[in-house]
Amino acid sequence: MSYVNNLKTFVRVYELGSMSAAGRDLRVSAAVASSRISELEKRLGVRMFNRTTRSLKPTEHGELFYKGAIKILDTIAEVEGSIAEITDQPRGTIFISAPLGIGKKLIAPLVPKFLEQYPEINVRLRLSDRKVDITNEGLDAAFVLGTLSDSEMRVRPVHDFERVLCASPAYLEAHGTPANGDELIEQGHKCLMLRFPGAEEFFWVLQVTGGSKRYEFKSSLESDDGDVLTGWALAGNGIVNKPVFEVAGHLETGELVPVATKTPPTKLPFSCIYPHKRLQDPKVRLFIDYMVGECKKLIG
Repeated sequence: MSYVNNLKTFVRVYELGSMSAAGRDLRVSAAVASSRISELEKRLGVRMFNRTTRSLKPTEHGELFYKGAIKILDTIAEVEGSIAEITDQPRGTIFISAPLGIGKKLIAPLVPKFLEQYPEINVRLRLSDRKVDITNEGLDAAFVLGTLSDSEMRVRPVHDFERVLCASPAYLEAHGTPANGDELIEQGHKCLMLRFPGAEEFFWVLQVTGGSKRYEFKSSLESDDGDVLTGWALAGNGIVNKPVFEVAGHLETGELVPVATKTPPTKLPFSCIYPHKRLQDPKVRLFIDYMVGECKKLIG
């Protein structure tokens, strides 16, 4: 298995651009990761990466080898998965991601229940509100909130969540309560925006008569963490656009109050996406089927 481990290490170093990052991902030291790459280079007689003190970039040979290594590892995973499926003992590790809010409230609690049924499977869950790159980050699947534009991924729709614009009573007392999207702009309201590198939604899409309308705002407060935005809204720093399920408790207690109710936000699609593959790993298929089914039951 040493050669397979070397291939896995090479792929993660290539994708993450760092020996130390690949080592952390594979739960080995940076020295072990470097040693595995050196073994590959010695075996093949070529250099895979150009290394400096500040950067690590694949060589032309490394670029070519990456494509082949991915095919080899995918084939091994497919064959092992097929055997596990036949023996009714799926095993191995699944890498998934989900947004912070729904990841904590919905996805994370379901994972241990899945593992009760399949104890030989390991799950690594990453929670982040930023946009993920499934291929380059080595993910098997990702739960995502928002409209999808990536045609290279397969999509399993789960639910369309209602969203709400809301703010604290203290903010509304100081700045007034807008009735619609136009008043958000006309009255110069402080809108708290979710933004991160690669983000496309630098605006809010609100429902208006006859369809929807895009509203762009100049925001003095923005973050790549949805929970931070909720905290800012609770502290009276502005208006936030949130899925209702994330702020339901605050709405019930009156800590947050709905605003611009004549033009509510459009619904937020919630989906599971995963790569196109000729043969999907059975354990990944089991996981997706279970999670999507259970999510639908809980959401109703």
